[in-house]
Formats: sequence, structure tokens, C-alpha cells
Amino acid sequence: MIFRLTVWLLFLVGGGLLGYYLDNKYFEIISTDIVFHAISFVFGFAVLLLTLRISRNTGRTLAKFGREGNLPRMDTNRFVNQGMYKYMRHPMHLGLMLFPVAVALLLGSVSFILFIAPAEIILMLMMIRLIEEPEAIRKFGDDYRTYAKYTSPFCFKKRCLKALLKRVEK
Repeated sequence: MIFRLTVWLLFLVGGGLLGYYLDNKYFEIISTDIVFHAISFVFGFAVLLLTLRISRNTGRTLAKFGREGNLPRMDTNRFVNQGMYKYMRHPMHLGLMLFPVAVALLLGSVSFILFIAPAEIILMLMMIRLIEEPEAIRKFGDDYRTYAKYTSPFCFKKRCLKALLKRVEK
């Protein structure tokens, strides 16, 4: 958990600082354009709201179906393939991948939007493949292997997105 939080902090703070540096060096004209920043901020706020909704829904689904007994917050001990997890294996990560994009747009950093956020998304995909998937297999064994065989990591079909955005009650 600490590792993941540290990585997120590095992504956001490091991405913001690197974006600021690169913008001042290579995109000085647009980095001072107030219209660009206003439009970027509006889009960033919309993406942030989308990210928060997805995170809330996926978190509530995991809390509702993935926990049995007294567990530390954010831990699960039951395999979940309900709700949006019926359609995709990593709906929470899909939402979290939007977070660097939201921050980049909110900051109005051209470098962060064009280069850093996509690089961070690629790193997140690698972490899913190298850390999250093996961890799920260790935790849930054959249930997860079968699930992974028939369920894609991400799904962008209408029914998948509808399930992802549908409000989940506690």
C-alpha cells in the first residue's frame, strides 16, 4: 500500500514539476495563454469528476462484495466479479489512469498532457501486469485465472461504461 501511494505521489508531483519545467523551456507561448488554461481547466475538472465517480463506484463495489470479516480499509478477501467487475478486471485502474490526465489538464501543462500523463499511464499498465495480476492470482488462484481468461482487463463498450458509471450504494 505504501509503495502504491508513493508511486502515485511521484506521478502527480513529479509530473507537475517536470511539466512546469518543460513547459517553460519548450512551450512558453502556450503556457502563458489564459484561454488555453481556462479551457484546459474546464476539461480537467470534468475528467477529475469522472475519475472520482469511477473510484467511488469501484471502491464501493469492492467494499460491498469483496470484504468478509474485520479487514483493514482497502483490503479484500473475497473474489469479486459483480457490477462493473463482471465486464472488466481493472475498472478501478481505468479510473485511476484518468487521474494524471485530470491533473495535467487542471494544471494546463502541455508537456504533462502530451508526454508525461501518457508515460504514466503506460507505467500503470506495466504495474497492473507485473504487480496487480500476479497478486490477484496468488490471492484468488484458479477463480482469478478463469476470470482473467474470459474477462478483459478493460472494456469500453457501452454496457461496460454504463456499469462503471452507475451509482453504487454503500
